[in-house]
Amino acid sequence: MDSFRIHSQEELAGQAQQCAGCGNETPLPLEIGFAFQPIVDVSSKSVYACEALVRGAKGESAYSVLSQIDDGNRYRFDQHCRQVAIANAAALGLDAFLSINFLPNAVYRPEVCIRTTLEAAQKNGFPLERIIFETVEGEHIGDRARLVEIFKAYKKFGFLTAIDDFGAGYSGLALLVDFQPDIVKLDMALLRGIDTDTVRQRIVRGVLSICDDLGIRVVAEGIETKGERDFFIAYGVSLMQGYFFAKPAFAAIPKLDPEVFAA
Repeated sequence: MDSFRIHSQEELAGQAQQCAGCGNETPLPLEIGFAFQPIVDVSSKSVYACEALVRGAKGESAYSVLSQIDDGNRYRFDQHCRQVAIANAAALGLDAFLSINFLPNAVYRPEVCIRTTLEAAQKNGFPLERIIFETVEGEHIGDRARLVEIFKAYKKFGFLTAIDDFGAGYSGLALLVDFQPDIVKLDMALLRGIDTDTVRQRIVRGVLSICDDLGIRVVAEGIETKGERDFFIAYGVSLMQGYFFAKPAFAAIPKLDPEVFAA
């Protein structure tokens, strides 16, 4: 795998001029930072991964950043986010997976556009095999086949892939027909009060069964109560994320309170 990656990186450098987005070197009109929120593994009582959540350079809201993104700077923003997220995670000494959100509509040619990620990982000494690329199911994607192409390319380079907010849009199950990501993160609307809501329980149990059959790990995202946590523990889901465990911390890796794992 290592020799494949090195060889691929050299090829990508030579192909860069073929990507329209790569040729635009106009600086971004904004500075960014990241907050990190852990995805915990309740079975091992540890941090499995941290999701990098974009913020302003001084911790300003994600909206203050994303509202400045348009078709003219979307590609540069997506690439810059990857580089900064990896650099920040490495500087903080993250020894778990790093989950990076990406914009499918900002990827021109995945095998070429990935080169900045490879370079950032190498420069900062962050292992490629500990990077997860995730995108939201409801992201406005005109061509599902295009997303599948991107996911397959990322998987070829050894990255893990994830679909965020699974169940929030209409395309989730259809997407699984064409591509099975490593991880799906259940939409928090499906989780809220699930320990007392039999309708949500039936729907989620069905999704869990499908994912189990396809070999896909599930993250229960948006956990806010002990009851929600315990429901998923009972059904064998060990990966969870939400305010119950930790809120996002700007420029820091949140420390977990042992009480979040208490019976």
